[in-house]
Amino acid sequence: MTPSRRLVLVSLLAGLAAPIARAADAPTEISGVRFEPKAQLGGQALVLNGVGLRARSILKGYAAGLYLGRRAGSAAQVVAQDGAKRLQMRMMLDVPVAEFVKAFHKGVDRNTPVEQHASLAERMGQFDAQIQPLGKVKSGDTVNLDYLPNQGLVMSHNGRTIGAPIPGADFYGAILLIFIGDKPVDDKLKLGLLGQPTG
Repeated sequence: MTPSRRLVLVSLLAGLAAPIARAADAPTEISGVRFEPKAQLGGQALVLNGVGLRARSILKGYAAGLYLGRRAGSAAQVVAQDGAKRLQMRMMLDVPVAEFVKAFHKGVDRNTPVEQHASLAERMGQFDAQIQPLGKVKSGDTVNLDYLPNQGLVMSHNGRTIGAPIPGADFYGAILLIFIGDKPVDDKLKLGLLGQPTG
């Protein structure tokens, strides 16, 4: 191959690669809700592992995005992964906090072994006490459930931190399993968060 033809080929390949790179950095959208491809948490760079939608029939409750230090395709890999994590919920419906809390308790009970329930109970109480003063989460609200290794679960509502960190990787893992465990709140949401086709 002559040098001139090699230069043309390299230029063509570079032109093909550029849109791919831009696409990888583009926000991901689901039902009109956009999730950024990257996030910073506790000084750590996170990537969007996947997004999903909590829906029942035609009623859409929220869109969610899972951010991790490195991509993972199974619940076990997500829970075992060290470092910061974020589950971001973008509300698409007004929901009384009482219903929110009820759903979280049900999800933890269904996805964690019975012998762990007692050790999680006090921290679930802390979780309830932190979120109940909100009264209602509204359409358009953003709720972040963050994990910081030296602190635990840090919850925020529309960018405002709610309460003190709730310690324990086991507790954060139990919260994540509500969404990606064996009995998730929504099967398609689980697949989406794990970066799998929801078809």
